[in-house]
Amino acid sequence: MIVSHRHRFVFAAVPKTGTHSVRQALRDHLGDEDVEQVGLFVHKKFPWDDLAAVQHGHVSLEQLRPHLGEERFHSYFKFAFVRNPFDRFVSYCAFMLRGGDVFQQRPRDVMYHFLFRAPPEGHILFRPQASLLTGPDGTTLAADAIGHVEDMQGSYDAICARIGIASRPLDRVNGTSHRDYRDYYDQTLIDGVAGRYAQDLDLFGYHFDGRR
Repeated sequence: MIVSHRHRFVFAAVPKTGTHSVRQALRDHLGDEDVEQVGLFVHKKFPWDDLAAVQHGHVSLEQLRPHLGEERFHSYFKFAFVRNPFDRFVSYCAFMLRGGDVFQQRPRDVMYHFLFRAPPEGHILFRPQASLLTGPDGTTLAADAIGHVEDMQGSYDAICARIGIASRPLDRVNGTSHRDYRDYYDQTLIDGVAGRYAQDLDLFGYHFDGRR
């Protein structure tokens, strides 16, 4: 997450949505008064002890709210990027087994393991995207704008225009290699991901083959 007091915005970094590419581009515009929390490639922590203790940069908007204060929370431009949950789950599985060939050799076994046999409920990368971006009721979107990984550059350009900063081409950072996500699914996996990430599908307008 990045909080820019200079430009009055909050970037909520949802994992597995190209967050490090966006961070790199946004850092060109940050001043000394701005703060960031990130735990990969660059190590920075927020000045608030309870959030600094999280140890990663995927802080929810609701976690940030009391530290920013209601006036700033409502007036700052809050944005994030999201990704088709079916694609994101494949990326999650490939990422968790990076450095070996298990996912490449037995992708469906890996997907069944994480989805049904031993779901890592407490892992931030496994959580629904909506859990980082909704308000206190858990259903209403707290972000002012949502970019989509499927149109990463176009979304980023539009967000920069809203903030009033110059855009630039986004770099590819921390990506995982895999085929088209649809190649990995059978109907049981489709139903399983649809059930677990139902709120993401509904709130962000996705279905198995793309966006509504």
